[in-house]
Amino acid sequence: MGMMQEFKTFAIKGNVIDLAVGVIIGAAFGKIVESLVQDIIMPVAGRIFGGLDFSSYYIPLNNQAANLTLIEAKKAGAVFAYGSFITILINFLILAFIIFQMVRAVNKARRSDPAAEATPLPPPEDVVLLREIRDALIKK
Repeated sequence: MGMMQEFKTFAIKGNVIDLAVGVIIGAAFGKIVESLVQDIIMPVAGRIFGGLDFSSYYIPLNNQAANLTLIEAKKAGAVFAYGSFITILINFLILAFIIFQMVRAVNKARRSDPAAEATPLPPPEDVVLLREIRDALIKK
């Protein structure tokens, strides 16, 4: 029963719940960025570069015909889908940049919050208790 109680204590901690909420929001945010890249940025980039669709670029590795779509080529055998990789790489770079900006803003807000700096946290209860014991021993 000790392990179950320990797990319950672990699962109820605020940090675990905060982490779960962060993962869920992060997954949803990742889908938003993926849609931004695939539905907005890549079509504009494709238009700039002459109507190219990066996600469908591949090199056939199994002697497939070059005029197949990526899905058809994958069904026919192995392909080197570098266009999909480029799209996913752009997704990652945009997501990393946005997260960097968010962390930067939070750090800036923490530094500029004078109330947080002016009010020191009270010492933990065990420290207070140890100080009381020390003071009582000194008085004897």
